[in-house]
Amino acid sequence: MQRERQVHEPLSKARLRLWLKLLKASSQIESNIRRKLRNECNSTLPRFDVMSALYRAQDGLKMSEISQRLRVSNGNITGIVDKLTEEGLALRVAVPGDRRAHLVRLTEKGRAVFADQATRHESWIDEMLGGLNEDDIEGMILRLDHLGETLEEQD
Repeated sequence: MQRERQVHEPLSKARLRLWLKLLKASSQIESNIRRKLRNECNSTLPRFDVMSALYRAQDGLKMSEISQRLRVSNGNITGIVDKLTEEGLALRVAVPGDRRAHLVRLTEKGRAVFADQATRHESWIDEMLGGLNEDDIEGMILRLDHLGETLEEQD
């Protein structure tokens, strides 16, 4: 009965409903990840994201590059990098020929800590999305890719 009513709603209302459902699902997943990082790893999602960016860039990244990749301000990154450096998880290396610029890299300890967190993160996602089978996943990825392309065309 409810499905029948929704079939006759304007497409604009259906699109709004879809956006709200996407937002809710994303928020639920993010909330769960934030809680697990805090409780099991004594960490935060922004810190995990910075470590992830550094883990993938073994030669290091400038602060501005981290900010661009994560789409946040340099100020947000500075505090996280300072803390990672204090804890021996990251280090700053001077860029030859540029006295003001530094590359940030994970130390071996930082790489090991992040690798452990990344493994946990993957298992949490696997658990949260465990109710989806392969067809569900492939179908959603296909549709979300299509949505992404549609949105990029509008920019």
